[in-house]
Amino acid sequence: MNEPTPAPAAPAPEAAPVRHAEFKAALLLLLMVALVASAVLYLMYARGAFEPTQRLVLTTDNSEGVAVGMDMTFAGFPVGRVLRIELGADGKARVLVDVPEKDAHWLRSTSIFTLERGLVGGARLRAFSGIPTDPPLKDGAERELLVGDAAAEIPRLLSAAKDLLNNVAALTAADSSLGNSLRNVEGVTEKLNGPGGAMGLIAGEDRKAQELLRNANSLIVKADKLVGNADNRVFGKNGVANDAQVAVVQLNGLLSDARASLKKMDAVLVEAQAVGANARVATEDLGALRADVDSNLRRIEQLVNEINRKWPFKREDTEIKLP
Repeated sequence: MNEPTPAPAAPAPEAAPVRHAEFKAALLLLLMVALVASAVLYLMYARGAFEPTQRLVLTTDNSEGVAVGMDMTFAGFPVGRVLRIELGADGKARVLVDVPEKDAHWLRSTSIFTLERGLVGGARLRAFSGIPTDPPLKDGAERELLVGDAAAEIPRLLSAAKDLLNNVAALTAADSSLGNSLRNVEGVTEKLNGPGGAMGLIAGEDRKAQELLRNANSLIVKADKLVGNADNRVFGKNGVANDAQVAVVQLNGLLSDARASLKKMDAVLVEAQAVGANARVATEDLGALRADVDSNLRRIEQLVNEINRKWPFKREDTEIKLP
């Protein structure tokens, strides 16, 4: 059976030509370039490319770790950016830093600049201003960069650790002073734990230790006898303690007699005080009597003077002496 032949496919319609295609492509390219240029200009503005800046030159012996574009921070905030690194005529590295004028007031003439290299992470460029009232840093100023490298301390630490290990090995060696001291201590401990004990340690040899122990025992026996004799001598029947007790009794009797004598003396003193009081009264009466006698004698003297003044004949002056 014959199959029917398929009908031929209809031809696809042709696309209409784009009007002004070249102009539109050129316009799109110009727009793309404008967008890219705007983005570049914005990034440059954001990065401070159009801000007024002043130049700071930092000199150091080794600028390892410093890279172009690195920020210089002050109190944790970026106040400058490394623009270029060059080698000076004196063999030192010169790090040129651009500092925006709006942040330049943080840097003073006494500011310190440091480059810190840690064991982990990159280097950090920092600025420190201790006295904010100092004069501001001038444009184009050249300052020294202080470098602190933690990795540079590792060889010194390793050398110190090596010396420490050598000293420990020398201390723990078999023929070291510490080993000899430990062996001597062990020997002393063995002697202390031996039959002679501390006496054996003091005497040295066992025979000398035994002789020393015997002598010590004999001394102890003699000391016991001496103590017993002293006890009998002092506290025995006819000992010194009894004699002392009798003497104390006699002394108490003598003190009683002295106490009675003192009481009698007190009575005599009371009577003497009474006699003294009477004598004082009599003395006061004698003083009054003496005053009366003096008054009478003065009157007699006045009378005699009056008689002599009135008596017509001349007579010698008679002197009356007062007692």
